[in-house]
Amino acid sequence: MRLFVALDLPWEVKEELSDLSFNLPGARWVPTDNFHLTLRFIGEANRLQAEEIDFALASLRGRSFEFCLSGLGWFEKNGRVNTLYAGVERNDDLARLQTKVETALHRCGLPPDRRKFTPHVTLARMDSQVTPALTSFVQAHNLYRSAPIRADNVTLFSSFLGKDQPTYTPEAEYALG
Repeated sequence: MRLFVALDLPWEVKEELSDLSFNLPGARWVPTDNFHLTLRFIGEANRLQAEEIDFALASLRGRSFEFCLSGLGWFEKNGRVNTLYAGVERNDDLARLQTKVETALHRCGLPPDRRKFTPHVTLARMDSQVTPALTSFVQAHNLYRSAPIRADNVTLFSSFLGKDQPTYTPEAEYALG
């Protein structure tokens, strides 16, 4: 199984993000159903590891909180844009939750994630240089701000890599207090 831990988004927010998903050459847009905020990508796990991960996440303790998506941006790798995303306003509760998820997964034997946590919602995958079209697109939507989104639970998703787009399936939800 290919697993990741995320906050799912309300359908209304997914539709808002989907409405942004057009008119950018080279963008491979994420399907509306797949929008989420990843707290930790796990990767391949066998059935026993998946059970240990489930047990570790079931022990999470934390409170519900609200966060907002805000602005657009992109990530680059080796000088090429690989991801267009909606950003997340700085949120201490979200940072604490991500740390708790990371700690729980480390306790069940997963190595720590070496990447710095940069909360975002991926809108599109890309493989291009920074272009005037990309810069204009991001600037045109940089004032985007979602209504507050309530985080009431954390979801463990499995990911099946299909021919066109991956399919994400919620495997378990863990309630926040």
